[in-house]
Amino acid sequence: MTTKEKWTRLQQQQGRVRMIFEEVDCAALLRKAISLGQESIIEWIESSGLRGRGGAGFPTGRKWRLAAAQKADRKFVICNADEGEPGTFKDRRILEEQAIKVCTGMALCALATGAREGIIYLRAEYSYLLTSLEETIQEFHLLLKKLDLPFDIVIRSGSGAYVCGEETALIESLEGRRGEPRNKPPFPVEKGLHGFPTVVNNVETLVYCAMIIERGAEAFRRLGTKDSQGGKVFSVSGDADIEGIFELELGMSLASFVDLFGDGDTKAVQVGGSSGHCVPRKKFDETVIGFEGTPTGGSMMLFNSSRSMYHILHNYLEFFEEESCGQCTPCRVGCQQLLRGIEAIKKGEKDAHYLQELLRLARTMSVSSKCGLGQSVANPFISIAQNFREEILY
Repeated sequence: MTTKEKWTRLQQQQGRVRMIFEEVDCAALLRKAISLGQESIIEWIESSGLRGRGGAGFPTGRKWRLAAAQKADRKFVICNADEGEPGTFKDRRILEEQAIKVCTGMALCALATGAREGIIYLRAEYSYLLTSLEETIQEFHLLLKKLDLPFDIVIRSGSGAYVCGEETALIESLEGRRGEPRNKPPFPVEKGLHGFPTVVNNVETLVYCAMIIERGAEAFRRLGTKDSQGGKVFSVSGDADIEGIFELELGMSLASFVDLFGDGDTKAVQVGGSSGHCVPRKKFDETVIGFEGTPTGGSMMLFNSSRSMYHILHNYLEFFEEESCGQCTPCRVGCQQLLRGIEAIKKGEKDAHYLQELLRLARTMSVSSKCGLGQSVANPFISIAQNFREEILY
């Protein structure tokens, strides 16, 4: 397939899904939500099947319902715009082009849960967006005033820590402490920011919430599959004929994805950024991009035969070693040992049997680390070490 043919097919597929970057009348949307009322808003989000688009995939409607059920003097809505996963850059574009819809999604969450305070936790590297976001928020506050909606949004900048993408570490950061994950339970919907019920949603998730109220739950549910409903915004990079940000249906096979974006020599795709799974060519046909297969927060990195999978894994482990908050031993020590271990194998200081020891360590980290950072290190390590064993050993 030529690049021109790929673009034609891609535009057709995007046309069926287009929601995130579609222009809408946010004032009319909010008036519709007010007329629906709290319970109906939650029911629409629940029946749509929307799951968190940050990677974890928790049902959004269920999160909102749990927060709505809490009795508290204060409640918070936090937009997680701390897009720190390597290879992911789709939230940045959403904030650049559709910030008003992000604010609208936050207001919908406030209507559904009873919150009156909202915070956009913005990645430190996105500080160049501050001025435009503040202008959008000022305009949005005027709209809320006209609609008599008591909800206020402020922006708080992160400090460049990858671990603050985890919701409880993010909350710790907002409270002025070092970004470290909390023990759960209690969960943020019960006891979050300053001890009050808090909903933390990803940028993309909030925009989809707005579009579900705009178009209806059924329109969203018709997209994707039974287990992975709706669309998804993908950040495509690497050895690709076509790179950039694209909204597609969930549930497509990785083979179809590679046909659209690959350069004809794709040997592996890292699905979900550095913390995701590295899928080899032989598994493209059987791999589904979705919650029933290989879920992704949006990052899709393609690698061709010129790439060393050892160097890719080494790069990921250096990143994890640097970004580990050091709070729990499995992650703090495990990241170091995995990195030193593959270096020792490559130098010939350890034999092939040692790779099995490292695989056992990675599996231990996946069940014993405190948060998603340490738990997810096993994803790239195991998938690369098993599928590209010869590139690690020789």
